[in-house]
Amino acid sequence: MLDRELVEAVRLARVAGDVLMEIYATDFTVDYKGEADPVTKADRLANDLLVRRLREAFPNDGVVAEESPDQSDALRRGRCWYIDPLDGTKEFVKKNGEFSVMIGLAVEGEAKLGVVYRPVGDRLYRGVVGDSAFVDIGNRTFALRGTDTSVPKDLRLVVSRSHRGEATDALVKRLGIENETKSGSVGLKVGLIAQRDADLYVHMSEHSSAWDACAPEAVLRAAGGVFTDLGGSAYVYDGADLKNRRGILACNNQEAFMSVLDTVRDIATENGLLSEPDEIDSRTAETEAPGPPDEEE
Repeated sequence: MLDRELVEAVRLARVAGDVLMEIYATDFTVDYKGEADPVTKADRLANDLLVRRLREAFPNDGVVAEESPDQSDALRRGRCWYIDPLDGTKEFVKKNGEFSVMIGLAVEGEAKLGVVYRPVGDRLYRGVVGDSAFVDIGNRTFALRGTDTSVPKDLRLVVSRSHRGEATDALVKRLGIENETKSGSVGLKVGLIAQRDADLYVHMSEHSSAWDACAPEAVLRAAGGVFTDLGGSAYVYDGADLKNRRGILACNNQEAFMSVLDTVRDIATENGLLSEPDEIDSRTAETEAPGPPDEEE
């Protein structure tokens, strides 16, 4: 299927991770693209490396990256790579290790392949939708599959370490959630769901973009999970709008997704993120069957 693409994305994620770690070990400076939106030399160097290497490896593909001014490739039909060279810059600045390199491939507007690499701890999540998902931890590899938990109050919610709003508090209260875990980076939050350490992630904000979603979506769907906007609609990577204006809902399995969707929709509507009721996209009706949940030697 996408064997060559996956091998290359894994290799480049690790190379970019090395670039990040070289700067992480120094007293680097921090600039700001906007209020509370930091950027560092590490973001820019890893971005340039990934864009250059992907264009060399796949010259006919589009490439869209967070720190690249020209993002017009998102409007092209066919295949397009979405790159976040440093997801979790705030965590990088705090030096708590919770940041990642994210490389996703969308084909005809649908996320198909994803790699999320956490350099600190050498943890790499990889998945191809319709095939399988794995996590490499050091020199060991394990298959990924979300839990079967579906009762809302039993779901373990993963939330942002850097910010939390009233909408999240409302979600916790209405669903009766009792177990929360904090993490930086969208990709690492989704990785926790795929590796059975969490069950639910809800981003009640319009402040994320296509490069924050493509790679995590592919990994989670390959692991049998569900990844949609807050209305339950599948993401379409067609360049019409690179902002995820309707937030993110990531869940361990289809039954759990259905059990929380109405509540998530209600809260998102109350907070102005949704306006019209949605029908569930056909892509979220059934999850792809992942590989067996065993260790791969």
